[in-house]
Amino acid sequence: MALFTLPDAMLFLQGRDLWHWAAWLVLLYLLFKVTTLYLMWRDLDTAYRPFPGPLRHWLYGNAREFLQIGKDLDLIYQWSRSHVYGFPLWLGNFFASLIITHPDYAKAVFARQDPKDDTAYRFIIPWIGEGLLVSSGQKWFQHRRLLTSGFHYDVLKPYVTLMADCTKIMLDKWERLIPDENPVELFHHVSLMTLDSIMKCAFSYESNCQTDSENSYIKAVYELSYLVDHRFRNFMYHSDFIYNLSPSGFRFRRALKVAHEHTDKVIKQRKELLKNEKELDRIRQRRHLDFLDILLCAKDENGHGLSDKDLRAEVDTFMFEGHDTTASGISWILYALAKHPEHQERCREEIKSVLGDRDTVEWDDLGKIPYTTMCIKESLRLYPPVPGVARKLSKPITFFDGRSLPEGARVILSIYCINRSPSYWKDPEVFDPLRFSAENSSDRHPHAFLPFAAGSRNCIGQNFAMNEMKVAVAHVLRRFKLIPDPENEPQKIPQIVLRSVNGIHLKLEKIGKDYEKKTLGAERT
Repeated sequence: MALFTLPDAMLFLQGRDLWHWAAWLVLLYLLFKVTTLYLMWRDLDTAYRPFPGPLRHWLYGNAREFLQIGKDLDLIYQWSRSHVYGFPLWLGNFFASLIITHPDYAKAVFARQDPKDDTAYRFIIPWIGEGLLVSSGQKWFQHRRLLTSGFHYDVLKPYVTLMADCTKIMLDKWERLIPDENPVELFHHVSLMTLDSIMKCAFSYESNCQTDSENSYIKAVYELSYLVDHRFRNFMYHSDFIYNLSPSGFRFRRALKVAHEHTDKVIKQRKELLKNEKELDRIRQRRHLDFLDILLCAKDENGHGLSDKDLRAEVDTFMFEGHDTTASGISWILYALAKHPEHQERCREEIKSVLGDRDTVEWDDLGKIPYTTMCIKESLRLYPPVPGVARKLSKPITFFDGRSLPEGARVILSIYCINRSPSYWKDPEVFDPLRFSAENSSDRHPHAFLPFAAGSRNCIGQNFAMNEMKVAVAHVLRRFKLIPDPENEPQKIPQIVLRSVNGIHLKLEKIGKDYEKKTLGAERT
């Protein structure tokens, strides 16, 4: 008896044909993907070939060198000493950026209006939306023009008193910690202070965040900053599908919910207040509005205000940018002064001579502390709060030395390396505030010092930030002597802003009458 009839045999052969064709389709698909990846690699390799860089692994590129958290900036700076204008950084074989480390190259990029690199910034968009930091084109231009008035001289002037009040709350907390005789981790305290300050200044909101034992928003910001950086470093997590299913994705959404609830609460309170016609008339009669009033009262040519989505994006952006970058700047400035007590003391004496018996810094005082200002700038040079910014070229670019990059190429302007470029800074790793004296600054390259970036997309809040740094430093030095903790040196890490893996720890010594008498006696001697 036959095992197969003729129809059975035909079906069997047809089945084999189906598997045969399926195998061919899979093979063709794989061939297509391999070809696509090869062409992608070839285009990247061709684009960055004119720029020599550090040796890279055939598969991982330079990615493995960045597995040691806290070594990123030092490694990039080390490479920049061998490649003074810039070098390509490869993360795998299909993602590369030109790391720009020289003021002349930076000048060429900042003179353009290229958009932010979507790869570098897209992971932060769920948090801060498409506000001024990441938007581009006409939307960015309209919002930038709208918000510039929120940082007018007359708006910033009364903020100084609010900044001083917030700083004093922080210093009162420090005084209660001194009896423990343990080093104080500054970054957390300073973050709460700068959040308190931006809430009072830009949003007219009393958060009481410095006196709350648990501040969920600050914790959420720390978590989000870490997770955004962690996701960028791990290519597996660049896929939204994979990331959303991962434990990190769950943590991100949980922190995101906390941050957005905080923002929504601030907006809701102000909207309720503006329903009062008297309050609305009072705001409209002011010559200059604060940041949130500008957003809520803004109208386009058709009489339409900002959408709820755009409103929250700008509030989220400035709530984060307005406190976290400044907190980074202040924390590293205090660390730098602790490491260099001779400069710390000179700043303290300058501040005392200006304030006299007054215990609060005022607007007019900010221009009378030039040496303190130079120390702040020198710290911003060595420890820029934003270590780098990324752009995606909207058209080809040719640098002064004839080397070019095509449209679509990615560049990262390493502010950290540019601020330390040996081409423009003698002994770049030495803390020397006199670099910023008038005679030493007059002929310096305009793009050699970029703590607030440059060009049309420079930091809109840089005057606000500089004022707050001056106020904070003045009040801290008037009340405390800063002493480094040699057993806990900070380890720099770029998590959106410049942080330390292990925090920034300093010993604090209260300055009282005995200290002032001792100092005065030493001066007379």
